[in-house]
Amino acid sequence: MNIPQSDFPRVVIIGGGFAGINFARKIANKNIQVVLIDKRNYHTFQPLLYQVSSAGLEPDSIAYPLRKILKNHKNTFFRLAEVESINSDKNELKTSIGIINYDYLVIATGTKTNYFGNKSIEEYGMPMKKVPQALNIRSLILQNFEQAAITDDKEARKALLNFVIVGGGPTGVELAGAIAELKNHILPRDYRDLIPEDMQIYLLEGGARVLPTMSEHASKKATKFLSKLGVLVHCNTFVKNYDGRKVQTNLSLELQSETLIWAAGVTGNPVKGLQADVLVDRANRYKVNEYNQIEGYNNIFALGDIGLMQTDAYPNGHPQVAQPAIQQGELLGKNLMKLIAGKPMKKFKYKDKGSMATVGRNKAVVDLKHFRFAGFFAWFVWMFVHLMALVGFRNRVIVFFNWGYNYINFDKAARLIIRPFKKLN
Repeated sequence: MNIPQSDFPRVVIIGGGFAGINFARKIANKNIQVVLIDKRNYHTFQPLLYQVSSAGLEPDSIAYPLRKILKNHKNTFFRLAEVESINSDKNELKTSIGIINYDYLVIATGTKTNYFGNKSIEEYGMPMKKVPQALNIRSLILQNFEQAAITDDKEARKALLNFVIVGGGPTGVELAGAIAELKNHILPRDYRDLIPEDMQIYLLEGGARVLPTMSEHASKKATKFLSKLGVLVHCNTFVKNYDGRKVQTNLSLELQSETLIWAAGVTGNPVKGLQADVLVDRANRYKVNEYNQIEGYNNIFALGDIGLMQTDAYPNGHPQVAQPAIQQGELLGKNLMKLIAGKPMKKFKYKDKGSMATVGRNKAVVDLKHFRFAGFFAWFVWMFVHLMALVGFRNRVIVFFNWGYNYINFDKAARLIIRPFKKLN
């Protein structure tokens, strides 16, 4: 892999997500050799993927080159590769470009889409975990509009203009609101030969309410905002089958739709090679102690979504969102230096900074520890927090400019079919 030999301990990081890059930054420029491995050469700001899907932002607005993040850090290397397995006895990784040894290993591989065993959705549904998947959704939405404009078949047009989003968490709610904005502001102007009322957005949630991880106040407000936008919300509803055209649910509800977007859940994305009993089956996450060490391994750590740290406050592990990953990455950076120096490490304690979700233009919901609010101010807070959390000054400027332009002009400037998407037959 062309990594130079060093007298310093070698730390290998698998994954350039929130956990991986924050850990790498914390130990950079120390007496450590750092090797970051990822199968993509960029960090993705996943909370804004839905805006790429709905033509609000271009992908380069929410992606940042990993080499650029590391460029000013000495003894730090990046390799574009896919990790295939871990050999903990030899302290080595097998990757798609070769084998590398490590003194300390940090696994920050995040999550992948969880279809809960539903093969039909896995085959015909549209996931949204990666930038290419978001671009696929954007292309499909716009292609559906184009096809609907030329078809004479009313049933075919109905299926093309029906959009089904499965999963009422923040991703599903935000995406439903964004697609509703397309219906309300873009369709009447760009597609004057289509009737906006023919377009329907369905949000299906298996639980009793949307945003189940947030407060009831946030859930009620989000449902109200979605309804005003024209989104049809169906709770206690899950998809049994989807053949690419017909959506069958556990209820009598059946929908004709060419587009089903799956935002209903994730599962851990582990690496092969460690003992089977360190994985929690239901979550596919590594069991870690309060120092993020994987059980049974002193020099292998798991951060963020892939690590399951059970505490009294979080018996099922911390939420799989950005903040736990960021906080764990930063603390492990400090702890690793203590471990190398033979000093006691500090236990991780999650500081919950709250949760939020936006529901279209001017509307959002925010849950803080002692305060909950919704509406325009919540939307402003949501924008500020996400803008500041983006990696790189350029990305912040581009996103701010796009949001300003979209707000003033009721527009979504990125509605381009750059890479046409072809569905399975």
